[in-house]
Amino acid sequence: MIPVIALVGRPNVGKSTLFNRLTRSKDAIVADLPGLTRDRKYGEGRYEDRKFIAIDTGGITGEEEGIDAAMAQQSELAMDEADIVFLVVDAQAGLTASDDFIARKLRTRNKSVFLIVNKVDGMDSDVAAVEFYRLGFENIRMTAAAHNRGVKALIEEILELFPLPESSDEGEDEDKGIRIGIIGRPNVGKSTLVNRMLGEERVVVFDQPGTTRDSVYIPYERNGKPYTLIDTAGVRRRKNIKEAVEKFSIIKTLKAIEDSNVLVMLIDAREGLVDQDMHLIGFAIEAGRALVLAVNKWDGMTPDQRDDVRRELDRRLNFLDWARIHFISAKHGTGVGDLYRSVEDGYRSAMAKWPTNKLTRLLEDAITLHQPPMVKGHRIKLRYAHQGGSNPPRIIVHGNRTDDVPGSYKRYLENTFRKALNVVGTPILFEFRAGENPYADKVNTLTVRQKAKKARMMKHVSKIKRKEKRAKKKA
Repeated sequence: MIPVIALVGRPNVGKSTLFNRLTRSKDAIVADLPGLTRDRKYGEGRYEDRKFIAIDTGGITGEEEGIDAAMAQQSELAMDEADIVFLVVDAQAGLTASDDFIARKLRTRNKSVFLIVNKVDGMDSDVAAVEFYRLGFENIRMTAAAHNRGVKALIEEILELFPLPESSDEGEDEDKGIRIGIIGRPNVGKSTLVNRMLGEERVVVFDQPGTTRDSVYIPYERNGKPYTLIDTAGVRRRKNIKEAVEKFSIIKTLKAIEDSNVLVMLIDAREGLVDQDMHLIGFAIEAGRALVLAVNKWDGMTPDQRDDVRRELDRRLNFLDWARIHFISAKHGTGVGDLYRSVEDGYRSAMAKWPTNKLTRLLEDAITLHQPPMVKGHRIKLRYAHQGGSNPPRIIVHGNRTDDVPGSYKRYLENTFRKALNVVGTPILFEFRAGENPYADKVNTLTVRQKAKKARMMKHVSKIKRKEKRAKKKA
């Protein structure tokens, strides 16, 4: 499972600084839903080959009124979403009434809590922690987030608490079928689309709780083919949803993206593309998932309105020319069936396997048509290519001076490979690696020897000059 860590505490204790250290970003917002991220920021963190999700929250004091009370409530919702809560306190300021108030809130929840005593730079850690033991938490850790002190050890310890996901073989994945994640903003019609996809030409359907607490995995069959729908809209009875905002939890979406083979990104045609849509699309691309765009609520729009939507999509999504766009009505079922062909094509491309000799020939042909540019008087040489993984397909290109390959040439290779390999609906990731120079050590050794020889020569010359100078004085 992917751990979810919530950072809570009173204002100005260093939560955002710690959040940025965990996510290795200055601002790791990946979604911007109304009423959610005004006080909460969601980011993905990575350590070696492990991932986790961090939630930054607004400060709590216990004296909030009006809108501040609503902001504090959002922080409490983050506590409920998380697997582990970091209660961040300020070692410089010492224990406060607000720290004690938040600690009491956490003790009423069945959560694993780590007390993070931050800003211990310049202090004795043991002395700084003494008064915070009064809060009653066993797990107390010292950090100086501003200087990245103690953060790495903290991440390592947290990830050890969560077992690595069990890898399943290809046969099991094939039996479950294509994993389709439905993502999008609130009120764009996700629930309607989920129900439409499950109800159309349905043969077998049964609800099955997912391995994570935030998503619902629904295996079903359509025309004899197995699929697994990952529902991020929360297809559950209304009485089981405690908070209205919980239905649209960002955590569900982030986990669904990671677990999916293909994502169907739903966009509201009436509202057009908004920043929230772009955030979700960006996260999907960063995760390397196959993507299908579905523009919903297309029915009832005038021809002029439809033309406006198409122009906006062309203008703002010109970087996404590999993803197919469908104009649908989830409510009436128009165009929903066509999504399956794009889903299957995207899955085929994402999971494709290509032999090394084929990829190398494609690279050679691409170089013949358009050679890499000259860099500092030297030609970049790309020698061979092989596949480094699937979902998304990853192409490893080996050569010399690969760090100098410009972005324009990388895009040229991506477009060339995409067309030749008939890759649709999924990003292709190119990774360039430079070959090691077997003579590098010898070159360094020669350089050291040459420097030493030059120093001895200069010393000898100086000695001769001093002798000549003394001889002149005697004469």
